[in-house]
Order: sequence, then structure tokens, then C-alpha cells
Amino acid sequence: MALYEVRSSAAITRMTFTDAAKEIIWLNAQWIAARYPAPQRAQYRAAARTLRIPFWDWSLDATMPPEVSQPTIYINAPEGTVNVPNPLYSYTFHPLPSEDEFPPIGSSPNGPKVWSFQSTVRYPDSNNQSQPDLVNRQLQANGAALHSMTYALLTQQPDYGPFSNTRYDDARGLGRYNNIENIHNGIHMLIEDINTPLSPFHEDDSGTLWTSARAWSTRTFGYSYPGINDWAVNSSQLSTNVKTRLNELYNPTRRTSERSVSANALGNMRLLPNAMDIQWLINIAISKSDIPSPFFVHIYLGSAPTDPSTWSFAPNLVASHSVLDTSMLNTAGADMPAKLYGQIPLNPALLAAGNTDLSSSKMVPLLKSQLNWRLQSTDDAPIEIGKLPSLKIHVVGQDIKPRVSADEFPEYGTARVYKEVTNGKAGGLQNGDDVK
Repeated sequence: MALYEVRSSAAITRMTFTDAAKEIIWLNAQWIAARYPAPQRAQYRAAARTLRIPFWDWSLDATMPPEVSQPTIYINAPEGTVNVPNPLYSYTFHPLPSEDEFPPIGSSPNGPKVWSFQSTVRYPDSNNQSQPDLVNRQLQANGAALHSMTYALLTQQPDYGPFSNTRYDDARGLGRYNNIENIHNGIHMLIEDINTPLSPFHEDDSGTLWTSARAWSTRTFGYSYPGINDWAVNSSQLSTNVKTRLNELYNPTRRTSERSVSANALGNMRLLPNAMDIQWLINIAISKSDIPSPFFVHIYLGSAPTDPSTWSFAPNLVASHSVLDTSMLNTAGADMPAKLYGQIPLNPALLAAGNTDLSSSKMVPLLKSQLNWRLQSTDDAPIEIGKLPSLKIHVVGQDIKPRVSADEFPEYGTARVYKEVTNGKAGGLQNGDDVK
């Protein structure tokens, strides 16, 4: 379907839900501000009136903000300084989740159960305690790839369907296995009619439900984000402003026109991957029926470590791709695509490893000898690749014409598959295989 015919109703529902949550937080802030002692009350009321919810751009800095990594925080409450549980560190369930609502953790049916936890945890240890340091190590190991994927997705994919989720296979294209769900590791989106009511979110007191057609813009709810100043400008100027801002954030280096870059230029590696005139990508496809439980695909340049507990933050890790199991997918529709798609950029890792020539004559033999992958469940247990026969990993190279001006995006050429890189490797695309 064309972009103007459909929206992702789940994405709009999520936005509508967060808008409702923001309103509740804002109203509570007004109530709290009014409780401060008289000498401070005006100051807190003024702050409460302009309260906005902060966001974390993990594609710019993959390290979790310290505000979400501290179990408790000190706040200046109306009654004075108090130490309270940090709501951004952990959420206590009320009511507790049930067995029907969440799958087991990891590959073993006897492993930890989500419904046995009293609160949310991040990378729990054997005592079910969060390990924020290990979470940050994993995030940082994927930081360069997240940065590159974000820019490539925003500048390359013109169709909302394949942009929005891992399952949409129309107009996917070899260079477009990337999608927003691939980046933030969740699969929640379905494409539905724009007039589908978004229950239970009401537009007014008479019971009218919001629809995607009326709720797709944040402007409807009276707010925006930095760089998206969509008032007092026409659509052309808005497009120019957004492109300029995206380039400032994710591709400030205008161009690196040579496939070979100098060793000195590698010192600014974070900017280079989005400014090269060729990009190397790993495409991942797997049938939904093969997915037993959530797992990771870890990609390496060189051998994977012998200790599986270090796979997710190994020094030679290219990046990790997350796959959710079919119990977490809405598969009610018989016409839903049978495969899930994901993509990992190779340029950041190739440059970080000191490769100054990204031409195919250099990269194909290098990747053929060094590219490896491992599968791992969420409890760190290795998964035999042979247990997922539909898994197909392949490498593509794509020519790019880098942007010339601040308000332009790169132009992406045709992607070429290099089967010789993955031929003979378990889980890799073989010489006789079709790409899809």
C-alpha cells in the first residue's frame, strides 16, 4: 500500500498512550508543585507548567543515562530532601504478571520466569538483580552500529511499511532489510486502516475514539521535538529543516568520496561510516516458524570468544541482532509475511579494525575469512545454528553518492549480494540459494 493509505496503528496507539501518560504526569506535577512551602511554591509551579518528558537518543550515545542506573535517588520534596526508589531504574508490578502474559526467559522451559519477578530488571544476575554495568557494555558494543543504522534508515527507506517493522516484505530491497523494529529490538507493529479506532483512547468526553488519521501528528497534541518545528513553515521548509538536523546529528562529515580512507581519518570513526561512498551490510532473514524463543544473532570479525557469557560485548563484535519468538508476535492474520528481516551495518566495525580500503576487491576476501556469527538465547545459552534451518545471513555491498549540501541525503545505489562470503558457512546464504 502507498504511504498515504496506511499508518502503523500500533505506532499511533503507542504515541497516543504516551501522550495520555504525559498528561497524567503533568497534572500530578501541578498538584505536587502546589504542596511546596510558600517561599518555594511559585518557583515549582513555574517549573511544573513547562514540564516536558525528556528522551534519550541512544543512537548518539548508547550508554544508559546515569538517571536510569541508580536504584534510589534524592529529591527535593515538599517536605524536604528524601531518598526514594528510582522509577526509571525499576518498576514494581501491580498486579504481578501472569504466566499467560509472558514467555519464559531463555531457551530452557525450566529457566527463569518473567511472572516470578516482583519488578522489572535489566540483565539479571543469578540473584535476579539488575546489572547496569553489563547492560552498558552491551549497548556500547552496539553503539556504532546503532548510529549508522539510524541514519541509513531515516535517509534511505521511503516507504513506511518496510520502515516500520521486521515483517513487511513488499518494497524491502536488498539494501533495505533495516527497519525501526530492527533497531530498537521489538516487533509490535501491524499495518491497518488509518480510520481504525484506537481503543481505549477517547478524543472527547462523548466517547469518540482517536484514529490514526487524526492522531498521527504530535502537533495535534500541542508538542513537538527538537528539530521538528512544524509551525509557521510549509512542507518543503519543514523537510529541509529536518534533513539538516538529521545530518547535524548523524552525518556531520559531508563526504568521504574515496573508498580508501587515510589512517589519520580513522580517528574520527564515528562520523566516517555515514559519509563513505560504499556501505557493507549484513542482511538477516528467518522464518517465523523456526523461532523457538527470543534469541540474538551476534556478528563478529574474527572468531567468537570461547566463553558465551562474553559474546554480547566481545571486542571484535560487529553488532547483535535481536529476534523475538512467535508467541510475542501478533500472527492472527493468515496473510502476514512468513519471514522476519533485520540488518547490521559493517562499515563501523570495518573502519574500527583499521581497514582503510573498503573496495570489494579488499572486503570480499576479508569478510570471507573473518565474518562469523553465533546464536544465543537471552539466558546466554548458545543455540545450534542447525536448529534454525531457515536462517539466511548474507552480505551486500551498496554504492552511495554522499550528500553535497547540509539539507540533502545521500543517494543509495543498487545493492549487490556477495554469496561467496557466506557460502559454506552454517546459517549463511549459499551459492544456490535465492536471496528471499
